[in-house]
Amino acid sequence: MDESGGSGQPRSGTDEADEGRTGRPRPGDPATTTARPPSDQQPHDAGTPAEPGEATDSAHPEPPDGTPAGPLHKEPPTGTDPAPADTGTDSHTPQQPHAPRRTEAHTPPAPGGEMGGGGGKGGKGPAPKRPKEPGGGLLMGRPFGVPVYVAPSWFLVAALITWVFGGQLDRVLPELGMARYLVSLFFAVAFYASVLVHELAHTVAALRFKLPVRRIQLQFFGGVSEIEKESETPGREFVLAFVGPLLSLVLGGVFYLALQTVEPGTVPGVLLGGLMISNLIVAAFNLLPGLPLDGGRMLRAVVWKITGKPMSGTIAAAWVGRALAISVLVGLPLLTHSGSLGTESQDIGGMDTVMDALLAAILAGIIWTGAGNSLRVARLREHLPELRARALTRRAVPVETHTPLSEALRRANEAGARALVVVDADGDPLSLVREAAIVGVPEHRRPWVAVSGLAQDLTDGMRVSAELAGEDLLEVLRATPATEYLVVEDSGEIYGVLSAADVEKAFVKAMARPS
Repeated sequence: MDESGGSGQPRSGTDEADEGRTGRPRPGDPATTTARPPSDQQPHDAGTPAEPGEATDSAHPEPPDGTPAGPLHKEPPTGTDPAPADTGTDSHTPQQPHAPRRTEAHTPPAPGGEMGGGGGKGGKGPAPKRPKEPGGGLLMGRPFGVPVYVAPSWFLVAALITWVFGGQLDRVLPELGMARYLVSLFFAVAFYASVLVHELAHTVAALRFKLPVRRIQLQFFGGVSEIEKESETPGREFVLAFVGPLLSLVLGGVFYLALQTVEPGTVPGVLLGGLMISNLIVAAFNLLPGLPLDGGRMLRAVVWKITGKPMSGTIAAAWVGRALAISVLVGLPLLTHSGSLGTESQDIGGMDTVMDALLAAILAGIIWTGAGNSLRVARLREHLPELRARALTRRAVPVETHTPLSEALRRANEAGARALVVVDADGDPLSLVREAAIVGVPEHRRPWVAVSGLAQDLTDGMRVSAELAGEDLLEVLRATPATEYLVVEDSGEIYGVLSAADVEKAFVKAMARPS
């Protein structure tokens, strides 16, 4: 069975806001660090008002969950430090926001990940790494550059097919003896090779439409093509869903033609007949009009085309899928017991009836769960545009490499900022001071710790455009896991710092709101 895996808020147009964002004065001003006082700041969030009493900025809002600004906004404690303060909130590397929609689109994994840069006693954090392979079992190859995995559950179903088909061979070709199980194993492998062809049809169509494919996985009840983006049009959605069953029908026809060239009652005849029937069943089952089956994707595309709303298509196809699950749960055992599927009714009973009911329950559960997941993924994609880099970015102040941490925090507090960017003598950014590292430095040590010792060197992947939003933003963050990212304008000017933790909180909050 197959399953399918903007513009931001406007910047303040005043020079005062520009000055406060980076902590630098305008040319000709006498002050060395200027910031708009909290009383002048206007709340500017991704659809979420700031908590009362919080200092916010029209271009750099507080985290969208309304949590306190963090240690950077604490009152300076008394002690040896000259106006010490600290900064930081826990940051997590965002994963894909959802499990990929299978056969037609991907859903960002749930956000979260490992904590970035702990203790911060003076060493720089590790350089960000590219994400690992998706995994999912034994890697069999990379046709068209897409990894194909065999899940551990496949070996269970292969053994089951070998046992069941071996019993049938014993009645048809009793002279095979124990060799029938070798023939049955060959049938199991050949059948799943046909399933792989079905999935490759989805994959080739997706790549043709420039949709990235994360992986193909062969598992207990068929295969999964995890395509990571939504089809742009209902027409492409329909084609992407239809090519899988179409290839299964073609394979059924090929095996039928091959069957005409061999004698019936022989091993090749039995194998070709079994593969023909199996592919026809796969095609017919996947054409049933309910999510997560291919027929459900086709129904979704039709409703999308009629209404102009992808969400309407998803809702319709998902509820049809749930109705289909109930029909399978109740109808499959009844059809088998009545002999409608080609079995004599008097032969059904005992363990056979139990196995039929168990098979129906498993199929119904897969269809019901897949339909529900499709609804959740659709709601996720509906809310993704609410995630805007510009709206989630924190105000930052630039500090030079050898600036003591206590002095850097003092400047940040004066500017109402919550992030530090290490720059060179020309003002070009070099690294980002890690929040978790700041928290690990005792207050009495901060006058003697340089900010460069707590910073993460910037890589190309850690520079994020302020114009990114939604799925494009999450894709960039996932490509280069980190706890903080430098947000820049198209001109290259520093806009601020984006915390992965803030993106995660905004994502969770958006998902909690009703569609």
